[in-house]
Amino acid sequence: MAPPSLPHVLIIHEVADYRAWKKVFDAAAHIRREAGERSYQVLRYENEPERIVHFSAWTSIADARRFFESPRLARIREEAGVRAPEFIYLQELEAGRM
Repeated sequence: MAPPSLPHVLIIHEVADYRAWKKVFDAAAHIRREAGERSYQVLRYENEPERIVHFSAWTSIADARRFFESPRLARIREEAGVRAPEFIYLQELEAGRM
């Protein structure tokens, strides 16, 4: 029997400057880990380099919501130059490798 899957969060947002955003993102790694993030991927739109996708696995949807919707993270997003973030909370139904 497979272990239960972790919930995921998909965040799509625009950043003013990727390098500046990435610096703040990396500096907040310990905060994300303490809040419940277990893995992540950072992706970029092919033709829109300022549109960033952050896809991450979390201990629970509640932990992710508490973190992403906190005033502390709102300040961090502002510092990082994030515009118009969209948060999508997801529960995995199936996964596989091809």
